[in-house]
Amino acid sequence: MTRGRAAGFTLVEILVALAVLAIALTAAAHALGSASDTTAALRERMLARWIAEDKLAELELKRDWPSLDTKEGDAEMGGRKFHWIQETGATPVAKMRRVEMSVLLPGAKVPLAHLTGFIERTENSVTSSTVSDTGNLSQMGNTPPPATPSTEPQK
Repeated sequence: MTRGRAAGFTLVEILVALAVLAIALTAAAHALGSASDTTAALRERMLARWIAEDKLAELELKRDWPSLDTKEGDAEMGGRKFHWIQETGATPVAKMRRVEMSVLLPGAKVPLAHLTGFIERTENSVTSSTVSDTGNLSQMGNTPPPATPSTEPQK
């Protein structure tokens, strides 16, 4: 009587298949973890950018003429707390100010978002500091230079 070999997998084949499956599942879990970390970081950056845009829009809408200094404050967006820093600097045009807005997590040193905007001084601006009126907006192309009277006789 001859005994035939039973059909099926050997123990070694099953162990190799399980090892391959374990490696594939570990790689998939790592990829999902990285994707969720990236999503959380992108969400924080997006919220920080919204705060920076809101602060710059608020300055423009209030028609406030910002003083040349640094201001700081806290804001909340999307259930998260953020810290913002507003640095105002002069520009070559006296009627313009450069406003740099940085938004970071509380206690962090690296900003999540950094935006730069420019504020124009208008007749309706509320002045919070003394400003020199030596600039001319015609340098920026916003207004035509003052017309000079013509001495040429008209025909």
